[in-house]
Amino acid sequence: MSDQPTTDPLAIGILGGSGRMGQMLLTLGLDNPAITIAGITERPGSEWVGRSGDALIPDARLAELTITDDSDLVFGECDAVIDFTAPGAALMHSALAAKHGIAHIIGATGFSDEELAALSQTAQDTVTVRAGNMSLGVNLLVQLTRQVAAALDADFDIEIVESHHNRKVDAPSGTALMLGEAAAQGRGVDLASHSDRGRDGITGARTRGHIGFAALRGGDIVGEHDVIFAGAGERISLRHIATDRAIFARGAYKAALWSRGKPNGEYSMLDVLGLAG
Repeated sequence: MSDQPTTDPLAIGILGGSGRMGQMLLTLGLDNPAITIAGITERPGSEWVGRSGDALIPDARLAELTITDDSDLVFGECDAVIDFTAPGAALMHSALAAKHGIAHIIGATGFSDEELAALSQTAQDTVTVRAGNMSLGVNLLVQLTRQVAAALDADFDIEIVESHHNRKVDAPSGTALMLGEAAAQGRGVDLASHSDRGRDGITGARTRGHIGFAALRGGDIVGEHDVIFAGAGERISLRHIATDRAIFARGAYKAALWSRGKPNGEYSMLDVLGLAG
């Protein structure tokens, strides 16, 4: 048997194909020679179930794929699946990925601490890449946030401001929480006990050393994140602006291709990009 790595296209399943990210993944995947789209799923009861893939994206190359709610069937045909669905669905998908021994690329956000713990447990049985944001720029911002937080003491207040479209259902965003965790790591503190998630009314003075979050929702904003370090007489701002969801889809495909041949375990985009410390 040859020891050369396989060059066959990676067979990928798109979970939640009718969503914004699902359609973007289908659009970009069709022209990526390194992958082949092997299946499309939708939730049970969806109007898309039973229709052909070209109903989502008008391209004849998807005509032979039927959108299905049988996730187990799709997982059996794939080398990896990309999952921008929802926490509950992602937990179910994690178990299926472990069952079939395929990579699970998770871009879903809004997980509770209990859901994250359950996901981490299941993820040990297959290759899992989970990130609140899969863009290169955001993951560089995470690294910068950690470094700046480590360099500045608690005389500098840290505030994270995020803006998204009016259909986003979770707040703070997964990316904002990634940035908060990075800031907390840089400071050497626990984010859960050092964060302010909302301010309303007579709140009293800001608690020294806490990390603040603010969420804005409106229109079709793809994603904007600011990390502000505010000290006496000076302020440092780190910013990332996303204008196209394609950056997240490209990152997800990069993660899927990177996952091939990796040992079982839970990884992040920092691992994929070679930025993990």
